[in-house]
Amino acid sequence: MNLYIILFAAIAFEVIGTMLLPISQNFTKLFPSIVLLISYGASFYLLAFLSQKLPLAIIYASWAGLGVFSVALLSYIFYKQALNWQTIIGLFLIVIGVTIVNIYKGVE
Repeated sequence: MNLYIILFAAIAFEVIGTMLLPISQNFTKLFPSIVLLISYGASFYLLAFLSQKLPLAIIYASWAGLGVFSVALLSYIFYKQALNWQTIIGLFLIVIGVTIVNIYKGVE
C-alpha cells in the first residue's frame, strides 16, 4: 500500500477527531467523544507505523500542515467560523510549505 495513502488516512482521522471536539461538549456527549478518541487513536497508530517507513520531518510537516488547513476550511463550512484574507493567505502558505517539503525531501 502506498505510504502516502496511509499518511492521508492519518490526517483524515486527526481532522475528524478535531472537528468533533466542539460537538463532544468537553467529552460530555458519549458518541462524539468515542468517535473522537477512536479517530485520534487511529491517527497516532498510523503515524507510529509511518515513522518506521518515512522521514519524521515529512510525516509531521504533512500531518500538521494539511491538518491545520483542513480543520480551518471545514470549520468555516460546518461551524461558520470566519476566514479573513490574512488567514486564507496563511493557509495557502502552509500548503505551499508542505508541498515544498515533500518535493525536496530527498534532495541534498
